[in-house]
Amino acid sequence: MIRAIGRPSRYMTEFSNGKTTSFSDTTLGKGGSGEGFRPHELLEAALASCMNMSLRMFAEKHSIPLASVITTVTLDRSSPNEVCFEYVVDLAGDLTEGDRRRLLEAVESCPVRHTLSREVVFRTKR
Repeated sequence: MIRAIGRPSRYMTEFSNGKTTSFSDTTLGKGGSGEGFRPHELLEAALASCMNMSLRMFAEKHSIPLASVITTVTLDRSSPNEVCFEYVVDLAGDLTEGDRRRLLEAVESCPVRHTLSREVVFRTKR
């Protein structure tokens, strides 16, 4: 569960899971201070983080010598009827082509990717 609380700065919002706190905001052009993550950046961060962790877990489980991984996610909302998450995965280590193939296949099983791929329903709880 994430709880978000409006802060005194115009659109600055503090959010927390009860243990860790961070901030979101909007851009200067939309009246914010630009000092926090924009909400869509948080969606990108959720997917990029999950992909990154999933790859490292997979490599560890299968003894693949993955030295490091960088995942970059961009949310493309340019089409009115489609949302597209574009991503790049940079793998480093003494990896064979087979290792790389297995890792790039494994990234598709990231739990956040599965969640974002399903139909989304919004429900107000009171």
